[in-house]
Amino acid sequence: MSRENPPRTLRRSTPKGLATRSRIVETAAGLMLTRGIAGTTLDDIGAAATVGRSQMYHYFADKRELVRDVVRQQTEAIIAHQGPDYDDLTTWEAWQRWRDRTVADADAGGCVGGCPLGSLGTELAERDVDARDLVAAGFARWEQGFRAGIATMRDRGLLGAEADPATLATAVMVALQGGLLLAQVQRDVRPLAIGLDTAIDAMRRYAVPGVS
Repeated sequence: MSRENPPRTLRRSTPKGLATRSRIVETAAGLMLTRGIAGTTLDDIGAAATVGRSQMYHYFADKRELVRDVVRQQTEAIIAHQGPDYDDLTTWEAWQRWRDRTVADADAGGCVGGCPLGSLGTELAERDVDARDLVAAGFARWEQGFRAGIATMRDRGLLGAEADPATLATAVMVALQGGLLLAQVQRDVRPLAIGLDTAIDAMRRYAVPGVS
C-alpha cells in the first residue's frame, strides 16, 4: 500500500478524511437545496468546499454516490431538528408544542427552502431508484416518530381503540409536507399552520372524553 495514495476506504476512515467528507456532503446539501441536484455540479461543490476534483473522487465514486450521502445527511439533520417533543409525542401538550415549533421555524426562515427531504425526493423520484428509496426510508423514519407517539396515546387510553396510528401518522406527514410546500410557494406560514391543525384535529376526534 502506498503511503502517498492510500485506498479510498482508508482515507474515508481517518479523522481528517471523515471531516473532509462531511464538509463536502454539507456543502453539497446546501447547494442542492438552493440550485437543485441537476443544477449543482461536482465542480460547484468542490469550489464551495475548497476541495479539488481529484480529491472529490477520493471520497465519492461519482455524483450519484454523493447525492445518496446528501439524502442520508438531510434525513439525520431533519430528525435532529424536530425538537425534544418529537421524541415523546404522547400528550396533546407535546403535539401542540411540536406544531408550534414547526410553524415558528418555518416563519423564522421566511418560508424559504421548504422541506429539504421533500425537495430531494421530487427531483429523484423518477431519476434514481436507489436514491428515491433512501428518501422514502427517510420519510418513513420521520413518520415513525408520529406513529409511535399516537400508538402510546392509544395504549394509555388517551385515544380510543379505533384510532389507527399508521393512518393518523401519515395524515400528519401529508399535512406537514403539503403545508411546507405551500408555505414555500406563497411565502406565508398560514398553510402549514392550517394543515397541522387539521391533522391534529383529526387525531382529537378519537380522544377519549374526560381523559387528558
